[in-house]
Amino acid sequence: MIENTIIKKNQQGKKANVFGLNFPSLQLVELAAHIGFDAINCDAEHGNFTPESIDDICRVANGYGLTVTARVPDKSPYWINLFLDRGIQGITGPHVENEKEAQDFVDSCLLPPNGKRSWGGGRGTEFNDDIKLSEYGGKLDFAKWTNKNMLVIAQIESLSGWENLEKILNVEGLSGITGGPNDLAASIGIPGEPNHKKIKQLTKEIENSTRKKNKLVADDIIRTLNIQELMIENGRKFVNEDN
Repeated sequence: MIENTIIKKNQQGKKANVFGLNFPSLQLVELAAHIGFDAINCDAEHGNFTPESIDDICRVANGYGLTVTARVPDKSPYWINLFLDRGIQGITGPHVENEKEAQDFVDSCLLPPNGKRSWGGGRGTEFNDDIKLSEYGGKLDFAKWTNKNMLVIAQIESLSGWENLEKILNVEGLSGITGGPNDLAASIGIPGEPNHKKIKQLTKEIENSTRKKNKLVADDIIRTLNIQELMIENGRKFVNEDN
């Protein structure tokens, strides 16, 4: 395992540069490292990632010194554990609606004594190799180290999430939040309008409340360039240029 490069960059007073993927590509991971990105994020809620592809991405990215984070297909312990066992060092949990869901989410992401994450035998626990784990001081010290290097981000993307925000933010071990303007707009009766002034105002209130609780707002700690946005913007510009 490597030190979480997003957290390390933040400790230097800077935002981490993250390359976002919604499909697996080891070549793009390598190019991102070549360019100088700090981390890779895999959107597995809407992308086509398998545990095997996540394993490969973590292997290559970590080899280049890049942390890998992911939005999981759903925030169940099953999916979270599969991804963490591969070597993921940051989980975004979609559709966090209340305090109990937030607590269950945190418990799934953090190893005891801070959570209830199951101990596995993959890269995420250094293959359960006692000799390797002794470099950290043993399993307990490794658990404390990996918890310290884990980002646990709840996605607040509904009116219920906003109404329960204060209790969600009180959950110990939750690193912070991110938004979901499209789903948030739908939840308050204005589907298809993520840029509506009501959504912008509500997002502002959510973020300000989060900062007051000394929790992280994802946009405050990372700058993300997604492959889909990169392709659409630059690809369209390219094909529309006059020859």
